[in-house]
Amino acid sequence: MEVFNTYKVGRCRIQELLDAKGMTQQELANKTGMSKQYINDKARNKRGQHGMWIDSAKTIASALNCSIDDLYEWIPVQEAKGKSKR
Repeated sequence: MEVFNTYKVGRCRIQELLDAKGMTQQELANKTGMSKQYINDKARNKRGQHGMWIDSAKTIASALNCSIDDLYEWIPVQEAKGKSKR
């Protein structure tokens, strides 16, 4: 039987990624077509405790040239058991 971790979304890393690329929230907003306020809210973890919509995450990740996984810290919460592969 295969064992794997399940995860919950941790801290948003957008501001770290922006800083590493020398990019501002306004530049990211312009590049993605999202409002600066939306980018700021996500970067500061202000809107919702469950992250952002997958399409927004994909757009931001693409603009930052990273994967969706890179946008957040991922916290393992438990081991889950899956069906074994045959």
